Amino acid sequence: MMFRDKHVLITGGSSGIGLALARRLAGRGARLSLVARDEAKLSAARQAVTAGAPGAVVSVASADVSREADLLAAVLALEKANGPVDILVTSAGVARPGYFEEVPVADFERSMAVNYFGTLYALKAVVPGMKSRGSGSVVLISSGAGLVGLFGYTAYAPAKFAVRGLAEALRAELKPAGVRVTLVYPPDTDTPQLAAENLTKPIETKALTAEAGLWSADAVARVTLEGMERGSFVVTPGFPLTALNLLHGLLAPFFCWWFDRVAARARRGR
Repeated sequence: MMFRDKHVLITGGSSGIGLALARRLAGRGARLSLVARDEAKLSAARQAVTAGAPGAVVSVASADVSREADLLAAVLALEKANGPVDILVTSAGVARPGYFEEVPVADFERSMAVNYFGTLYALKAVVPGMKSRGSGSVVLISSGAGLVGLFGYTAYAPAKFAVRGLAEALRAELKPAGVRVTLVYPPDTDTPQLAAENLTKPIETKALTAEAGLWSADAVARVTLEGMERGSFVVTPGFPLTALNLLHGLLAPFFCWWFDRVAARARRGR
């Protein structure tokens, strides 16, 4: 089994997709390190993981992934406890949807700081070690909004597009060193983050994202691990995102027309 006795570090591991991955990986014999900001949530996450997998090794460290020094200190402490990181999962993220003119610039900056630079800092902390050992795996959680810019996600989509570009550039660079890259494009997933997004999500955005359906965090985690085991670079849960990944370049004009049509219909139905 590719996960047994591997040290897996998950940013954003206290909730959502990160926590769902931790639960599944604990059952597969991995040694887990979870990073998030909230110490209380981290403690609860560790209890939830060990409750489902008694005897699992689960370490936690509090850090804001948008602060490089904080994240590096957390990674060093966790590697001291569990050994070098074999698999990195960057699941920490924030989203604040809304109409462009109503979203403060500070939210654009925060989105890039957490979603992109939080991913970059984690990679910088572990990739050199993976390359020196000639093995390792990094899993970058992007979003369906990282495949195509969606109405209402002007702050979020560019950051997730940046994660996509980083993954695509890294894949070729790290392959000769024996380090695998997996890029995941989840659809709307039933997580605390989605609940927060729905507080400001425009009606047009809700209509567009509903087309891909609502997934559970556990279902996204399952598909992600299956993709890793296959050695897939891209993981697209569900047919709509799989088709979008394959065809969005060819069909971009159609998608623009269709997105505008769905948004207009949503506005008329207010």
